[in-house]
Amino acid sequence: MVGSGACIAEHVAGTGFQVTWPLLVCAEESARIADTFALLADPGRVRVVFALLDAGETLLCDVAEMVEMSSSALSHALRLLRTAGLVTNRRDGRMVHYRLADSHVRLLLDITREHLGHTAGARGV
Repeated sequence: MVGSGACIAEHVAGTGFQVTWPLLVCAEESARIADTFALLADPGRVRVVFALLDAGETLLCDVAEMVEMSSSALSHALRLLRTAGLVTNRRDGRMVHYRLADSHVRLLLDITREHLGHTAGARGV
């Protein structure tokens, strides 16, 4: 029995397949991409990243106040973001400053917001 989404063609290796197949992300890269989006699937972490996007390099206590998180919850979120390479930190004595790791993170966030605005407009929201 063939499911509604199953391919029933005997020859699938046509021109589109030959062009597209070499361009597909490998399993390892697709897993890393999914891990990044899973990390950003938490609204609290998204707020932290956007706070750093807007404020630039910021002290931990200032980020906590901006996103209204406890220091322990924020420290946990920042540790996950730093481990994933989305955020970096810099020590200045006892103070720790955080910022986005690079311009790629900013680009990812800006494009996500633009996409959400576009899809909301298309739905009439």
